[in-house]
Amino acid sequence: MSKAAQLDRDAVRIGDLVIGDGRPVVVIGGPDARWLRLRGDGGPPVEGAETVQDRPGDSSKDGACADGSSVDGAVAEARARWAGPLLVEPATVADLSAVARHADGVVVGASWAADHDLVRAVARLGLPVVLQRGSGRHGRPATLEEWLAAVDDCAAEGNEAVVLCESGGRGEPQDAAPDLGLMRAARERAGRPVLAGLGGDGGLADAAVAAGADGLLIGPGAPERALAAAHEAATVMAALVRPDDPETLDAARGAIDRVDAALATLLERRAALAGRIQRLKPVGGFRGRDMDRERRLVAAMARRAPSLGAGLLAPIMNAVIEAGLRLSEERRDGEERG
Repeated sequence: MSKAAQLDRDAVRIGDLVIGDGRPVVVIGGPDARWLRLRGDGGPPVEGAETVQDRPGDSSKDGACADGSSVDGAVAEARARWAGPLLVEPATVADLSAVARHADGVVVGASWAADHDLVRAVARLGLPVVLQRGSGRHGRPATLEEWLAAVDDCAAEGNEAVVLCESGGRGEPQDAAPDLGLMRAARERAGRPVLAGLGGDGGLADAAVAAGADGLLIGPGAPERALAAAHEAATVMAALVRPDDPETLDAARGAIDRVDAALATLLERRAALAGRIQRLKPVGGFRGRDMDRERRLVAAMARRAPSLGAGLLAPIMNAVIEAGLRLSEERRDGEERG
């Protein structure tokens, strides 16, 4: 395998977004990229969705005019509204020409993934491909082997820019429940970037990042809280569980920003727990400090951070502890005055 092909497998570029190869976790459907679903069934769009459905008067059953102008215009409009990476999920083969003209990447929905001819037609566009696993047209979830067979279909057409997306066993993206174990297995087998399709529920965002997801795919019309949860997981959880190896100044600063976000979250949690301790101790505040325990705490931290060592960690933790004690006293004084 050539070096270029290996780079294509480890990391996929969609517009100015890079997925995989240890890069920051991305949120598609959120701040990093948009996902537009084309629909040819005439059904109503999901509330608030980036979805194109049939328009009245269209002359073909796939939701486009005979010349494809309806779908082309809708995708062009989405392209004009969004300057960042745009992924489009086609409804039929007739949509592919519009996707090729305006999109940065193409999403192959779960119902398409088992159709080898359709997958190969998508791969021939030359765009990065996101292959979803979920329920096919007959309602049966695709197996791992079937999912990876679709990857082979893309490779057979010379397209190595493939991202796998685990969307669970249910058909609609907004109802997805990803199998994170299967997602990890797919990454190990295929050696390609993986996304977790969260649908409209951000509850699994942290778990997905911890399980190794390179990105999170949020379903069209997902509530704002789901997007917020995904963004928080991509920022905070990723900083805790994924090592960074930035190669540019901006990338290094971005990595520090994510670590700082995680650090701030943990410091807030520590302050809350320290406040609880102050309420439980017989003697609280600065008079109740246990210096022996603090020394043991620093020694334990030094084993986890040997490059800093106890000498550098001691003043840091002293500042953290004193900040928590001051906060606790301020809150206590406020309660007494109230």
